[in-house]
Amino acid sequence: MNITEAKPKKTALMDVLWDIQRKRRYISKDDIYKISKAFNISSIEVEGVISFYHFFHFKDAGKYTIYLNNAIISKHKNFEAVKKAFEKELRIKTGYVTKDSLFGLFETSCIGLSDQETSCLINFHPFTELTPEKVKNLISKIRAGESLESLSNYPKDNIKYTPNSEKTIFFKSFKPGESLKLLKKYSPYKIIDLVTDSKLKGRGGAFFPTGMKWKFCKNNQADQKYVICNADEGEPGTFKDRVLMNTYPELLIEGMAIAGYAVGATKGTIYLRAEYMYLKEKLEKAIDSYYKNNLLGKSILGIKGFDFDLNIHMGAGAYVCGEETALIASMEGKRGEPTTKEYFPVEKGYLGKPTVVNNVETLCAVPRILEMGLEKYLSIGTNATPGTKLFSVSGDCGKPGIYEIEWGMKLKDFLNLIEAKDPYFILFNGFAGECLSEIDFDREISGENLLAEHIQFEYKDPIEYSRKMSAVGLRSGGSFMVFNKTRNIFEILKNISDFFVAESCGICVPCRTGNFLLNRKLNKIILRHGDNNDMEEMEEWSTIIKQSSRCGLGKTSTNCLLTAMLKFPEEFKNCLLADSDINQAFNIENAVFDYNEIITESEATYE
Repeated sequence: MNITEAKPKKTALMDVLWDIQRKRRYISKDDIYKISKAFNISSIEVEGVISFYHFFHFKDAGKYTIYLNNAIISKHKNFEAVKKAFEKELRIKTGYVTKDSLFGLFETSCIGLSDQETSCLINFHPFTELTPEKVKNLISKIRAGESLESLSNYPKDNIKYTPNSEKTIFFKSFKPGESLKLLKKYSPYKIIDLVTDSKLKGRGGAFFPTGMKWKFCKNNQADQKYVICNADEGEPGTFKDRVLMNTYPELLIEGMAIAGYAVGATKGTIYLRAEYMYLKEKLEKAIDSYYKNNLLGKSILGIKGFDFDLNIHMGAGAYVCGEETALIASMEGKRGEPTTKEYFPVEKGYLGKPTVVNNVETLCAVPRILEMGLEKYLSIGTNATPGTKLFSVSGDCGKPGIYEIEWGMKLKDFLNLIEAKDPYFILFNGFAGECLSEIDFDREISGENLLAEHIQFEYKDPIEYSRKMSAVGLRSGGSFMVFNKTRNIFEILKNISDFFVAESCGICVPCRTGNFLLNRKLNKIILRHGDNNDMEEMEEWSTIIKQSSRCGLGKTSTNCLLTAMLKFPEEFKNCLLADSDINQAFNIENAVFDYNEIITESEATYE
């Protein structure tokens, strides 16, 4: 994009920054000055946007920019050995660039490849299942001039399980255009009624009723409306949306077009996380094919008034952009900071217009519901949560990968299905989810009795918790990480805490400062310097962060810690007032022992 032409719209700012970053490997002061002039905004504002996103750099990041995933699943694979191998081959430490500016080596959080760790991105080409030997060979070939396209081992889809053919919803054959043709039988309001009656809820983790969201948007009058697909799958341990977009991009396109038809939106955008840049070309080809076949554009399939255009917007590395208002701000060329909920996006969203924001899996479910019919869809799953659910499985199990299961499966049956190896500690729903233990194994994966879910934070005793939660379903955005007893719980919790400290946008104090202080308190417990007061403060601070944070990131950032404290009390108890090689825990009796002996002897002598 030539920024010296007529004044571009601010919505193009991210594209311009990406163009410069890819060509020059960094965005210079001169670039910032030119951008500020072209967009008629201050240089400070431009710098603020650049600094917000992980993948934009102020200094040369190297011709080959390497991002090594440091999330917990990677740490439990070959992360340390692979990191050392990169540093040895490149002769630099992580966070630096080689003297010839050929390579830059950096760490990053989960890149959506948890089933194929240890992984990295090199100029956003994925490399999976790395070992030190593979690293040595890879760097040698890059130096010899071989292309990244030829070297990259693009991720396997790893679809490990689907129900029988009658109950499979997502991963079955799909004929492009079939669901769109069915729209001739439905008015926009009838589509909304169908989605409402299907009980489809958001599959990104918030579980807001999809039909209700669409109805709100439909009822808000405006000259322009938008549909946005949230493909910023940044929740650690989650990769289901990556697999969906790679296997059935057409399913997503049709889900967005149907949403546009239902709510009266004529423009749609797929907000694609930068870590999935390698999927962009495939999505673009699918979109082009739909235009050529009159399945996108004007008067789709001859249906009067059914106009829908679709494009892709690239994210740039910010977990908080998974929150819908932060995502919208990012699309508008701003820092991806969440807004207060004075207005919801269905009222005033992208560019101040009514906007529907849905997750990839949610949108992909819609064409299937239309295709198979409401009655058939409702016969699958449970009463409260019909249909199937996609899970991204990783960790200590025999079969990591993607699972499409019918809602209602018992957790213990799911653990058997994935061949979990002595499951002890489970991260359910990612870092923003909760910890599960053996006392949860009889629960089912469903949405039943969801009103009772808050009680997990109201009970101190695991047995009482188990009794109260036995009838409460487990709902999930799709991440399932399982760990056995050989894993250190505190290493996992510290990785989670470090993640939220790094990913907080910093706009509100409870999240920015609270998570930082909680991280330091967790360090104290890990070093075995803590006491019961520290435990009480951790629980109190966690609750304050949950209740007072501006957006979902802060409100969910302490879920795992709180539930771990509840379900693994012995692990924490073992760290309290225990002796440490660094600094032995203070014990009043031991501290005054010699003094007491001296006093006793003196008194005896005096007598």
